[in-house]
Amino acid sequence: MRIFRPLIRIATAALALAAFVLAPTLIEAASQSPVNVLAGGRVAIHGYDPVAYFVEGGPRKGRSELAVERNGARWLFSSAANRAQFEADPERYLPAYGGYCAYGVAQGYLVKIDPEAWTIVDGRLYLNYDRSISETWRKDVPGYVHKADGNWPRLIGKP
Repeated sequence: MRIFRPLIRIATAALALAAFVLAPTLIEAASQSPVNVLAGGRVAIHGYDPVAYFVEGGPRKGRSELAVERNGARWLFSSAANRAQFEADPERYLPAYGGYCAYGVAQGYLVKIDPEAWTIVDGRLYLNYDRSISETWRKDVPGYVHKADGNWPRLIGKP
């Protein structure tokens, strides 16, 4: 049994690495939605309120009774006031790249996000895979934005 433990650990590590490497490709192939609805139910950005990042200084979970349909997704809001602000000026509050990981888009992939990994730069909300990736993103926002802007149309299937 002791002989198999190291082999099981190696196999588990190999599978985890393969999943991480292949996940962006699988997500890209499976979803060409212009909005990050990877959490399911056509709910954008894992059900977080995009306006809250701007007016409350961080992520807040939205409520299903305060939903707005836009771009084929359900956007949820934590308050009626936030929903009203979004409806009045959605382009101001929509996250860059449909709410996919901004760094991932810069690398050529549609990748899930952690709603806690975010930045607002020049009035635009950028979400990232996790806080570590968000730190990497912050080191060269203009460079990554340039790359992501170039990749975005191809990723969502628009020439």
